[in-house]
Amino acid sequence: MREKKPHSYKEIVNVPDKLKYKLPTSYDIIGDIILIKLVDELQKYKKEIGKSLLSSHKNIKTVCLIEPVSGEFRKRKIEIIAGEKNTITIHREYGLNFNVDVEKTYFSPRLANERLRIAKQVKKGETIVDMFTGVAPFSIMIAKKSNPKLIYAIDKNKHAIELAKKNVATNNLLDKIELIVGDSKKTKSIIGEKTVVDRIIMNNPTMSFDFFKHALEIVTQKTIIHHYEILPENKVDERIKFLKDIAERKKIEVEKIETNKLKSYSPSDFYICFDITAKKN
Repeated sequence: MREKKPHSYKEIVNVPDKLKYKLPTSYDIIGDIILIKLVDELQKYKKEIGKSLLSSHKNIKTVCLIEPVSGEFRKRKIEIIAGEKNTITIHREYGLNFNVDVEKTYFSPRLANERLRIAKQVKKGETIVDMFTGVAPFSIMIAKKSNPKLIYAIDKNKHAIELAKKNVATNNLLDKIELIVGDSKKTKSIIGEKTVVDRIIMNNPTMSFDFFKHALEIVTQKTIIHHYEILPENKVDERIKFLKDIAERKKIEVEKIETNKLKSYSPSDFYICFDITAKKN
């Protein structure tokens, strides 16, 4: 006879009944690591919650309590609450392998479908700039699923670029992706002033708005910008106006902006992608 696995950690976790409704219903799984957020009332039961998550997921080796992503390197403060003392894992997505350090680099498994959506839009021979590449999931998905000419993948986080190098090699894409440790505010000088850019990816939702004017500096005859932000739904129209105003000051014509609401980030905020078609006047 075989022991039956619980369907959910909530079935076995040892916390007071009056607090069970506050247990998270979702959490991120990256490779064999779980990342979970807990409200203040559950902090004293974090070890029990961690053990329950390990027991209810046969392929998980580590459970981490996390705080929100912050800073220009997009790192999380984490605490291992159960399992192996390890923050490095290999995450698999649509047949691709990503080396990730959940403590030192940013990676969101919830953007898998979004990465594929962008990859499907890329046309043969495009030159692409990935301004906040991290461990290069967008760049690798695009290079593998489409046929771009070259992707410039930039990030200030040296740890992220080191893992990105492994990921590019592991997925056999050394001829398609150029990895660069650098400040995306200097993208124009990094890639060269004469480079014709077809597409720009700006996946740094807490800081992308501050970098938008620098992305506009590399817009050419027709460039698509995938600009990500975290916003309340009632602020979306206001943000579109701001983006258009910035473009106008930079003498860039915005032909079209499409809004894609990807996922909820908090009870009031959403992870949003603005697909912007722009050209230099």
